[in-house]
Amino acid sequence: MSVPSTMTTIRIRVRMSSRPVDEPHRASSQLELLFDLTFVVAVAAVTAQFAHVIAEGHGLTGLVPFLQVFFAIWWAWMNFTWFASSYDTDDVPYRLLTMVQMAGVLVLAVGVPAAAGHSDYGIITLGYLIMRIGLVAQWLRAAFEDPASRRTGLRYAAGIGLVELCWLLRLALMDADLLPASLQLPFFACLVVLELAVPWWAERVRATTWHPQHIAERYGLFTIILLGESVLAASRGVEEALEAAPLVVIAGSGLVLLFALWWLYFLVEAGEGLSERRHRSYWWGYGHFGVFAALAALGAGLEVAVEQSGRQVAASPMAIGYAVAIPVGVYLILLRAVHALVDADSVIPRTAVAGCVGAVVLSPLAAPWIGVAAVVALIAAACVALVAVAIWAARS
Repeated sequence: MSVPSTMTTIRIRVRMSSRPVDEPHRASSQLELLFDLTFVVAVAAVTAQFAHVIAEGHGLTGLVPFLQVFFAIWWAWMNFTWFASSYDTDDVPYRLLTMVQMAGVLVLAVGVPAAAGHSDYGIITLGYLIMRIGLVAQWLRAAFEDPASRRTGLRYAAGIGLVELCWLLRLALMDADLLPASLQLPFFACLVVLELAVPWWAERVRATTWHPQHIAERYGLFTIILLGESVLAASRGVEEALEAAPLVVIAGSGLVLLFALWWLYFLVEAGEGLSERRHRSYWWGYGHFGVFAALAALGAGLEVAVEQSGRQVAASPMAIGYAVAIPVGVYLILLRAVHALVDADSVIPRTAVAGCVGAVVLSPLAAPWIGVAAVVALIAAACVALVAVAIWAARS
């Protein structure tokens, strides 16, 4: 008697075609979860570097390099996520090209200290190039194997490839000292605009069939990854809590704060909203850059808050307080905005968000008298109050 095999059949090659937009039970694949792990490394690298800059008292100076590096991380993750939502075949070629992109993320992570500390973008540009090679190959495959979406795939491949050439040109000009320091940031901003324009231009001929519930889940998972960086900072406080009493307050308040921010993010079911308002997906997806960057910056702020309780740092208590308060305030404002794009009846009242942000931003002013630990506690209390208001509003 033959015994049925329980092993999953390995798909060597599957013809790539658009997945149904209403595919039932669509969820993140094991490969996507593995892919996200590489971004844990990249996010940890950029967060640690930014925390080091804040501790030295140069938080404002390090903000622009932090946002530049984080954009590369976020944009690479987002491009893969939206492509996978439409064309994930999970066959051998797809897996290998995904591995190429993962390798690029790891190379990028290695280059974070040099980019943030010395404005040396060589390794980061190399990692980004590796990621783009993998993605362009995926789009070319989609173009040749899915005739209905051929023009869209070719536009994506051409747009991504041309912008990547511009990034390489930027690096070459900087290495040859032909790009003045005053023009480096404007040049970067122009390339960012071109990157953001590629999906809009490519999908004008035919929109891809991304799955709204799948996209919402992927964004939620990346949010949890970013919150995890702050949890790590809080855990360091727990480890050293017996040595310094303020660490108990920072660790406990940090955990409460992160739990409140997590709660607020998942108050809205974005999948249903994206399904009904697909035309707002660009604003929703791009708006998350600020949400994600704020969470990464919060991780750096909490790390410095923990660090200053155990040793002397150059940053003042007020500056450290604002390193926590400003990311929280930005997160709350932008979260309310992206929620409103997909949920007209957002459960987070606008006035409550404004009041919470006001309390959060004012809290660090008292840092010279009450200390950083108390400031973090006040910020956490304000966010908990906002969660309570949102829960009450949802019942009405």
